[in-house]
Amino acid sequence: MTVIAFSETRRRMPVALGACLLSFTAFWVAQRAAHVSMIDLMVYRAEGATVRAGGDLYALRTTAAHLPSTYPPFAALLFTPLTLLDVASMRTLATVGNLALLLVFVGLSMRLVGHARVERVLWVTAAAVWCEPVWTTVRYGQVNLLLAVLVLWDLSRRPAERPDRWSGVSVGLAAAVKLTPALFAVFLLVTGLAARLGGRDGGPWLRHARGAAAAFVGATLLAAAVLPYDSWRFWSGMVFRTGRVGRAEETANQALRGVLARLLHTPEPGALWVAAAALTAVLGLAVAVTAELRGRRPWAVAVCAVTALLISPVSWSHHWVWCVPVVLLLWTRGLRMAAAGMLLVFCSYALWWVPHGPGRPELHQDAVALTLSGLYPVTGALFLVLARTSLPRPGATQAVTNE
Repeated sequence: MTVIAFSETRRRMPVALGACLLSFTAFWVAQRAAHVSMIDLMVYRAEGATVRAGGDLYALRTTAAHLPSTYPPFAALLFTPLTLLDVASMRTLATVGNLALLLVFVGLSMRLVGHARVERVLWVTAAAVWCEPVWTTVRYGQVNLLLAVLVLWDLSRRPAERPDRWSGVSVGLAAAVKLTPALFAVFLLVTGLAARLGGRDGGPWLRHARGAAAAFVGATLLAAAVLPYDSWRFWSGMVFRTGRVGRAEETANQALRGVLARLLHTPEPGALWVAAAALTAVLGLAVAVTAELRGRRPWAVAVCAVTALLISPVSWSHHWVWCVPVVLLLWTRGLRMAAAGMLLVFCSYALWWVPHGPGRPELHQDAVALTLSGLYPVTGALFLVLARTSLPRPGATQAVTNE
């Protein structure tokens, strides 16, 4: 029987690999036919050039859209090698790199949910490349897949009870590049504290959180040593100016702040958004910590990711690449209708069906447009509710210490 199963696997692998390569090829052709600008990649290259020239990083305005530098200074240091490539080579390398990262991301996601067979990873990757967050990530030359891989690698490679010296490092580095992943470090810290309050050993989670904090601080101090002026400007002021990233009401902003701005027809929802984000952060972290302490790490990671996307001041649609592990989690846990519905949302490109662009039409949306432009946050909020209801009761914890 083992020989037969091995033989069947050998027959399935070439088919899965061929399907993945065919999908990637079609994707590449479609992106070229769409004349993708990779505008964010051009901003990264300009940031690297500014660092090499000793310029003012946060006075930078580049591309035809006059986009500013919005990431922490450590990210700009990482972007300096981009200046060694011509634009055509850089774009090709970025596309190839993002497709390779997608394959790794799907593999890590399937390892997280417990279904990491190679042929399945290839089939899922062949489909996942066409969902809107992935398409837009590659279209803009974004770093979302890299950051998601760093986080998932950290949180899926070892059981929670056995962290090692590297635990937390990649989460901390991801947060040093872009602040949103820092919520994973907060999640680990709160889990450790909650475990101690409940009479359990919270040490493993606290060590994991310390590793993330140390990596973040180390990367930030390195950037401060190389770019002292830019580091001071960013951490003393720029980090709080959310308006520099983009307008809150833009259709692409699929965070709670974007939904409220469009719903209230205001460019700044103010205190209402702060209250909604704070409440969501508390409730989301509570669900994630509860899932982690009950041995449901896949649920904990997915809930933490969705919570971070909801509460961030700006979560562009391409930030929602985390829909991949979320859909896989729902599907593998038998919640097939929920998984299919979420897959439909993220593959529909519905947010781009509504008026957007110059003239700020998002401030005057009707009910239909509001619904279509708020599908990602609404789906994310529903996922948090579903995650809470899917957790086992405390009495069942002993049977599943690490899902």
